[in-house]
Amino acid sequence: MTVVALINPNTSQATTAMMTAIARRTLPPQDGYQVRGITVVDGPSMLVDEEALRAAGPQVLDAARRALTGTEVEPVAALVVSAFGDPGVEELRASTDVPVVGIAEAAMRQAGANGRRFGIATTTPGLAAAIDARAVQLGWSAQYTGIRLTPGDPRQLASSPELMRERLAEAVHACVQEDGAQAVIIGGGPLGEAAEALQGRFPVPVIGPIPAACQEVRQLLPPQG
Repeated sequence: MTVVALINPNTSQATTAMMTAIARRTLPPQDGYQVRGITVVDGPSMLVDEEALRAAGPQVLDAARRALTGTEVEPVAALVVSAFGDPGVEELRASTDVPVVGIAEAAMRQAGANGRRFGIATTTPGLAAAIDARAVQLGWSAQYTGIRLTPGDPRQLASSPELMRERLAEAVHACVQEDGAQAVIIGGGPLGEAAEALQGRFPVPVIGPIPAACQEVRQLLPPQG
């Protein structure tokens, strides 16, 4: 069994369970994978600004140490950091030989494949600058069409999944029709169910970052047997 630890940099156990369920659809047990969801010990239930994103980095490192030194029979073979700002990803790579995949970087690689122009639709205006900076840092400036934000408080939207989904749909539409995006990423781990619901509604791919990260894990660690 290939064990993959999905680290939730938010403290919401419900969010961890939701994201882990999405990951298991890409890395299912019948293919030889076991996804373990791990929640950070301290921090907000949802990362909505840059201060919280920065503070999540050390928490992610601590969660990874717990995962890697656990007492389970099967050791962790890969780590997925499931917040769209990829907190702690570079530090983790410097401290372990286990493959580390951030959901933002994986989603951008998938969205930008074959030279596609891509945009990002999300609910967190307080993270817009950090997301823009991540796209630049990863070398996507020439293909990145920018970010489109939903109106309203992101935490309130999270409590109303149907409303959040429809507002994200409006943001995806703007990415495509106004910005010329040829693919659109739903920018956030906690938005994973909305990303699934929006696929097939648009003439361009709508990319969920959790499946994108798990597809990279499959490439790095193919099923055994």
